[in-house]
Amino acid sequence: MANRLFQSVVHQMKDAVGRTIGVVDETGTIVSCTELGRIGDVLVSGAADAFSVNSAVTINGNTYRSFGSPMQPEYSVFVEGNDALAEKYASILAVSLSSIKQYYDEKYDRGNFIKNVMLDNILPGDIYLKARELHFNNDSTRVVFLLRFAKTNDTTVFDTIQSLFPDKNKDFVININETDIAVIKEISVAVESKDLEKLARSIVDSLGADAAGHSVVGIGTTVKGIKDLARSFKEAQVALEVGKVFDTEKTIISYENLGIARLIYQLPSTLCEMFLREVFKRGSIDTLDHETLFTIQKFFENNLNVSETSRKLFVHRNTLVYRLEKIRKLTGLDLREFDDAIVFKVALMVKKYLDSSPIKY
Repeated sequence: MANRLFQSVVHQMKDAVGRTIGVVDETGTIVSCTELGRIGDVLVSGAADAFSVNSAVTINGNTYRSFGSPMQPEYSVFVEGNDALAEKYASILAVSLSSIKQYYDEKYDRGNFIKNVMLDNILPGDIYLKARELHFNNDSTRVVFLLRFAKTNDTTVFDTIQSLFPDKNKDFVININETDIAVIKEISVAVESKDLEKLARSIVDSLGADAAGHSVVGIGTTVKGIKDLARSFKEAQVALEVGKVFDTEKTIISYENLGIARLIYQLPSTLCEMFLREVFKRGSIDTLDHETLFTIQKFFENNLNVSETSRKLFVHRNTLVYRLEKIRKLTGLDLREFDDAIVFKVALMVKKYLDSSPIKY
């Protein structure tokens, strides 16, 4: 569709310019031209160089000027000649065609439509109308992966991820901002959470050691229908934020597996502070030293098993019992009792949540 728009403009400019003009795509293939017989030809020599610069460049007697996405131009206009007038014509055409492409993308492009739906930038009533206009399958099951990088991601990262999902009619890779990239993946109904985590891991592994080492992935829940993509995206965001607080060691965090952490994240801070005051009536949780907190952590990790915990801590069983008794006297909670252990575990998570001051979406 965009190529037909380019051809319409090029055809109208033919008499005014008085030279051969046209547009090539990333592969160097002519997609529109005043000489209709050349459409589909591949400019093998040098055409690709026109996409690596931000100004006009002359190659084999033609002047090129790229346009499209600022990060990665998808097209380049060419004008016959290598004089100043050819450069001026190329610049004017690049601006005109870029504006037309932007309008086309906003009105018709599937990727842009999906991005607007995901970011909740489109009215619910317009979603189905636009989906029908774009022949979009509204019955498919999809999920959102949100990749977040510790440093600004460059075009190579985006290109690598996009290469993993070549079917642009089903899967979409979208730049959200300088550090976040979203992947909207169409999946089968039978896909389970563990399968999604494996796919997320394969995406991270494909990025290389440098990018993968500074990235985390949040996975939303699977949704049926386009309208709920916004929910899956927000869930992926929440997964990243909750993971940053409670699962700092994990690089793949699924919203479905957040458990009680998700509940705590949704509580107002005033309620959390009130809960801590009620639980620790005898003394603040801050009075517990590092060794005591480490003992508690290991005790929870070993399912409240005194013998197993003492073995892992390399201490005598009686020493661990003494420490647990000390905790009971300080807090009033006996961690050997299941109910008290649950309360203490939740309290520790609430404290961690309050200390992190997470950003809510």
